[in-house]
Amino acid sequence: MGIGACALALAATWTSGPLATGIGAAVTAVYTLVADHLRPQHAERSVAALLRTASGGIPRVGQVDRPELAGVHPADGQHAHGSATPYVERDADPLLRQALERGGFVLIVGESTAGKTRLAYEVARSCFPRHAFVRPMTRAALTPAIEVAQRRRHAVLWLDDLENYLGADGVTASMLAGLLQGRPGRVVVLATMRSEEYRRYDAREESRLTGSDRDAWRVQREVLHLAVKIRLARHWSTTERQRATAHRGDPRIRLALVSCDRFGLAEVVAAGPELLGAWENAWAPGANPRGAAIVTAAVDCRRSGLRRPVSRQWLQDLHPPYLAERGGPDLQPEPFAEAMSWACKAAYATSGLLIGNYSQGYTAFDYLLNVPGLPPVPDHLWQALLSRVEPADAFDMGLLAHQASHLSRATAALERARAGGAAGADFVLAIVIGDSGWPRRAVRDLESIVRRRHARLGLRHPDTLAARHQWAFFTGETGDSQAAAAAFSELVTDAIAALGPEHTDTLAARHQQAYFTGEAGETQAAVRQLQALLDERLRLERPDHPQVLAVRRSLVWFFSLHGDLAEAERQLGELLADAQRCLGPDDPHTLAIRSTQAAFAARAGRTVEATVAFTQLVTDRSRVLGADHPHAIHSRLQKAQALVAEGRSGQARDELTQILNDAERVLEPGHRHIALAGTLLDRLQPL
Repeated sequence: MGIGACALALAATWTSGPLATGIGAAVTAVYTLVADHLRPQHAERSVAALLRTASGGIPRVGQVDRPELAGVHPADGQHAHGSATPYVERDADPLLRQALERGGFVLIVGESTAGKTRLAYEVARSCFPRHAFVRPMTRAALTPAIEVAQRRRHAVLWLDDLENYLGADGVTASMLAGLLQGRPGRVVVLATMRSEEYRRYDAREESRLTGSDRDAWRVQREVLHLAVKIRLARHWSTTERQRATAHRGDPRIRLALVSCDRFGLAEVVAAGPELLGAWENAWAPGANPRGAAIVTAAVDCRRSGLRRPVSRQWLQDLHPPYLAERGGPDLQPEPFAEAMSWACKAAYATSGLLIGNYSQGYTAFDYLLNVPGLPPVPDHLWQALLSRVEPADAFDMGLLAHQASHLSRATAALERARAGGAAGADFVLAIVIGDSGWPRRAVRDLESIVRRRHARLGLRHPDTLAARHQWAFFTGETGDSQAAAAAFSELVTDAIAALGPEHTDTLAARHQQAYFTGEAGETQAAVRQLQALLDERLRLERPDHPQVLAVRRSLVWFFSLHGDLAEAERQLGELLADAQRCLGPDDPHTLAIRSTQAAFAARAGRTVEATVAFTQLVTDRSRVLGADHPHAIHSRLQKAQALVAEGRSGQARDELTQILNDAERVLEPGHRHIALAGTLLDRLQPL
């Protein structure tokens, strides 16, 4: 079963065990959850939410004789055949065995229904049959699970769908280090994660937050950095298909082999494409349109960042707007009870579109989350969900919204999380507030956070360094570049002492030190610092690493202020081509490079070209980041300046009037965008 991860991440499954998949009494008589589903805040009761034997004990790995108990999606036809599909050895099998033999923390990354959990299950049973199988069924059960694993002589801590165990009250690097330290081979942490979730923590995402380290996902990223990663492709290789032919006697394998040109074998075995088709076809009038609406609501709950199941009542309350949008009564919707039965039915004898039951709650089959072209999560779902969730859930929703640049949603969710006492919510909220165009308020909030962390953890603790980084960045965003450069200079010294000169946070602080040094007027010093940083980055990273691209952009900009503008434009053109290839055309960092390119055109006197470029950039930044994002407003200001240079003062005046109204509505008083819009407008007023 697939997963997604941490910080941030997103989709969550209550359990893939017998109660969730409806395997039946024959299995639940052997293994069961000793207690019903427990509220996450009651940690003292969460110990019951571990996979246990009927007698209440923790099973050994070899005793877990059904892959569904480890979280594997049931295979198509499994109920009829009475057994799981035969295991076909994957090309990654020996890599996983080698990693597990070394012990520690191993993470399998791949798309939904790529076969990650089945691979982990089969290899673990082969390597560690006598180890305790410690599987927490909820994030709230994580701490008790770690305590159990620590007490056992040999144990496998099983974290299927790792993102469910990340975030507020989730797993941390220190927790895993404490579990694994001094116990090589005795304790293994084995986890899975969906590729979509894992990508939220890769270098590309770090680049998307260019301008500051903005490490709101620090704890989750550190967890992932500890793991040995094993990649598993969804489409099977030629050798894997050849191995599968040895099992052609099983009709499920035989059917999957026929479809391997379009889908992965494990994907077909789990009936992912068929379930997706059932969801899409259910919208037809008189089919199962209410069921389709319920599934859509469940999918959007997961896409919003909710990592736990939703109740039957929630689904009843959340689905009607989806049904109304598609035609309401004209669709001849079925009764709610019938719709739920359809959505939960093990269609094609697999998991069903919804996984769970009345007592556990329900979660959408993760295969549905990766459907191309899904529309944005609508406001009605987001707002209704946020009004119902616990503070820890709101924290997860806020992290995801921030990562997607939905700043108003992120603010609302994190304010709720902070009010409820969710750990770390105040820090992330301060960052979101600053990103939303309120840097002075962010500086005030971060000053308080820095003081508290300094007093509790010390000046050079990583968490204190992270808060100091954000404080320094937003100090620069208020316009005080000199103070920001000085603060980053001190931060670099402390980061080198605490983390080392090659640590990603040290390098990020060096980048900001150079940037604000240049913004303070010392452009030649900035060029020297950035060139040294680029050399260091290239020594440590590949040339197309996102942070290498970020340093190159800053270097080109400050070089252009003293060097040959034509040469700077040439270098920037190469950089844009690299960014579009490595990051994609809609990555905010790519858009920032385009902004610099348009500014160069304006400086070179190519005013028409600059106006066209800024006009397109306004459209693209508004689409990607939202029309109220400070970067979108900045592009509108740049377009207005280009219009003035082009001699179109009347159009510029009209646009500046609207920009000023919009900026005063969403940005803090005195923001530099407001000041610039007012200054430009004053200059255009008739005498």
